[in-house]
Amino acid sequence: MITDVRTVLEPVSEEQRARILSAPRTADAHRQLLNGIPAMNAVQCGGRAQRDRLPSDVTVVAWNVERCLFPEVCAGHLEPIKPDVVLLSEVDHGMARTSQRHTTESFADALSMVYAYGVEFHELGLGGPTELQLCTDDFNVLGWHGNAILSAVPFDRVAMVRLDDHGHWFASNSGASDPEQPRVGGRLALLAELPTEKGPITVVSTHLESNADAPHRHRQFDILLDAIDDFAPSGPVVIGGDLNTGNHMPPDFEWRKETLFSLAESRGYSWEFTAEGSTTRPSLITPHPDRQMKLDWIAGRGLRCQECGIRTSLSDAGQPLSDHDLVWAAVSLD
Repeated sequence: MITDVRTVLEPVSEEQRARILSAPRTADAHRQLLNGIPAMNAVQCGGRAQRDRLPSDVTVVAWNVERCLFPEVCAGHLEPIKPDVVLLSEVDHGMARTSQRHTTESFADALSMVYAYGVEFHELGLGGPTELQLCTDDFNVLGWHGNAILSAVPFDRVAMVRLDDHGHWFASNSGASDPEQPRVGGRLALLAELPTEKGPITVVSTHLESNADAPHRHRQFDILLDAIDDFAPSGPVVIGGDLNTGNHMPPDFEWRKETLFSLAESRGYSWEFTAEGSTTRPSLITPHPDRQMKLDWIAGRGLRCQECGIRTSLSDAGQPLSDHDLVWAAVSLD
């Protein structure tokens, strides 16, 4: 578990970049690279909070914002929900396709929230064909891509847990690596303890592997649940994010074949915090109208679900903000 908190993430040096490009595509080499990049072994925190503590009723949003092309518009899109906590995945920091912006920081500023950010991948490439059309430069200033937690109140504690370190998108024998666009990193979860009127609540933003099968995601979720038990052995917990359920099972993308749901239930979690319905749609980056999947979920422990729903990621002007709709839940600590 990583608990090093920083206000700035150190860029990858030219020497480190050369080492990544020349390294053998093996799991051992990837682990050495990952351990040698300080920014990938720390949590970046910033922003300003609105108040000191949350009420006993808390509204949580989980949203894969697909690089976060439009952070301010996305923040405004949450106005009808008025969330206290926002759990984000696929947020860029210093990427050409998102104008080199720290999209998490911009998102948090627009909502007057604090943020915690963890680097999932250091990307050396600019992205796929649809992303290249969005690039403002032919280089990435930082190349960070990751997860975030936004909160209306300050964090009491934060931590990051890596759900794999073998280089699923790097090692040549992983089945998912891309020889043309090497990436260092892997899926992760961010954990944060927040103060409420009824005591602390732990919120978790996670993103499981897309290019893998159900047993792989089961193992990742098991690692996450163990980490939560270490971080918060008791008390209420909310987990939200893109779990990529059924994403490796075309053409039906059947999420019911995933075993992580029963795993979580056996350890005291409920999935009643997630509304029924698919959560994907065509977007600027992913224009695939035939893919209807349920990938995004909220689970809870020690909480009561008052209400939950899915909100479209189409803006009021009809523009797709992401290829994922957002899921939300109003939970009570009573």
